[in-house]
Amino acid sequence: MWGRPLVAALLAAACAAGGCAYTVSGVLPGHLKTLAVPVFGNSTVEFRLADDVTLAITDAFLADRRLRIVRERDADAVLRGTVVAYRNQVYGYTAQERATQYEIVLVVQIAFRDQVKNRILWKEDRLAVRTTYNVVAVGGEPAKTETDGRQDVIQKLADQIVSRTVQGW
Repeated sequence: MWGRPLVAALLAAACAAGGCAYTVSGVLPGHLKTLAVPVFGNSTVEFRLADDVTLAITDAFLADRRLRIVRERDADAVLRGTVVAYRNQVYGYTAQERATQYEIVLVVQIAFRDQVKNRILWKEDRLAVRTTYNVVAVGGEPAKTETDGRQDVIQKLADQIVSRTVQGW
């Protein structure tokens, strides 16, 4: 009668005592306390795109609070990048071939450099992030514009870069 519940309780206690819990630990080296994010380069024709990307990434690191944002000459680490592609393309149609949904693809070249030990910790030549947005109202959701989609894809990029930098994924 007490067999299964007792075994389950003992297993749960053993896991708790033995550390069988999922944790997220950072991979950021302990000596890195400050970060500089120079304005990204822009290889596209999109006006202010690099400025918007740089600002979103800086804001994401400020919100994360693991690295303090400073000028490049005072930084332990530097995150440099260039926006290499931006595409806004039709993604969904009606039966009458009217566009209902678009996809934005944002591609950057980026490198995270440890200035203290003079080495690149990670880099991507073509880090791509994408999002879709509906240009017609769907299921109570209002229609969105390219500006809305652009803000969304830039925020996704910023979140991904912060995660990769401080958590390794």
